[in-house]
Amino acid sequence: MGEAAAREDGAVIRSAEYAGSFLVDDKCLDDQMEQLHRNLKTLKTCKKRPVSLKFSVKGVKIYDEDETTLLMAHALRRVSLSTARPSDAQFAFVSHNPGSVDAQLYCHVFRARHARAAQFLNLLLCRCFQLSYLEKHPDETQEVSSGSAPQRNPSLLNHGFPLSVSALVSFRRAPFRGWMFGSKVFETKCCFFFLFFIETLLTNFFARVQKHDKCSTEQQHVSPDEVFPTSSPSLVRKKAIRNKVLRSGAYRSFTFTPLKQRHVQERLNASQEKDQEKTLARRSRTPSLAETEEALAQAVWCWAGIATDSSYSLLADDVLGSYLLCPHPKKPKSGSLIIRFPSGLITHLIENTRKGNFLLEKCKTEFSSLAELIEHYTESQDGLPCRLSCARVNHCYEWEEEDDATKARELRRSLNKSRLQRIAKGKGTTFGQ
Repeated sequence: MGEAAAREDGAVIRSAEYAGSFLVDDKCLDDQMEQLHRNLKTLKTCKKRPVSLKFSVKGVKIYDEDETTLLMAHALRRVSLSTARPSDAQFAFVSHNPGSVDAQLYCHVFRARHARAAQFLNLLLCRCFQLSYLEKHPDETQEVSSGSAPQRNPSLLNHGFPLSVSALVSFRRAPFRGWMFGSKVFETKCCFFFLFFIETLLTNFFARVQKHDKCSTEQQHVSPDEVFPTSSPSLVRKKAIRNKVLRSGAYRSFTFTPLKQRHVQERLNASQEKDQEKTLARRSRTPSLAETEEALAQAVWCWAGIATDSSYSLLADDVLGSYLLCPHPKKPKSGSLIIRFPSGLITHLIENTRKGNFLLEKCKTEFSSLAELIEHYTESQDGLPCRLSCARVNHCYEWEEEDDATKARELRRSLNKSRLQRIAKGKGTTFGQ
């Protein structure tokens, strides 16, 4: 089938033959699927009309063969499910006909050129369902990164303060580990005494600097920094650095050299830039229908883009035999096939044999690819409670149709009212003259 070429509006157009439609009874989902398969068999030999189908996230449109005349249009929110019968090259979807009663559902049947073409049409509509769900539920989008980002403790270095300020602020609490003198107690006392002596000298020195600075700037306006008291040594040091009386590199921290500080800052900046690039790339990569057949099938099977927990809950409300291809919950390096059986959701491990083949848990048949495995169990039950189903439910389906006619009447009424007001206003002006 090649690649699905999307147009500017994100739609994909494929050709098929329209076989007709039939009324679907108001039953439960499993009973409706049985009725669909019975009626699809009866439409194999009926006369068909060549048409063109246009798929998009907004809905499905059916044109004539030349794509000039619109025959039908179905909003995606009014399409309830999509299915296919590859053995007869049939593709079908169930929807409400525009203008019909909400309780009435119709199944529209199409015949493709071959079995793979019918599967491709079904995959396109199923992927439209998933993309529509992602648009309406952005909070359930699957995150690209599997683990949470490591949390860093806040520090002055991370908040953009100069490294010299960080060193000066942490001057009095610099770690001493007993490598200068003999015993730890003696070393600690000597260190604190030395720090107290140095701080006293610095305080007196900065006080003189502050006094000299005030004398030289008496005629200038008072800055916001001078409003605060400068008795604190930390504030005095900061002011001295701002006024360039004391060089910012006069005192360094005990744990970092200038070269190490620069390397740490560069690593932090590089990691932040990488995180921003990943975020932008994740936002720019929007899902599309313009995919190859293999990529499209993989996206539908894996419910690509939807979080795993949400996929489980959606699968539980899907048709009997629907499945989800995902990593095994207990063996992340192995795959698993979660299938909706009559008893509920059952997880089957996909084992890798020594020959490099794939083997479904508790089954004996080996396959060279996952596509062959899924295709086999779609056509044959082979030990499973039921066969896999290629049908999918539209989880954004809406039972009630918006009253477009009522909205059109209200719009027409408001336009007529405004037109009458303008006419009345114009007549009033004429009579006044």
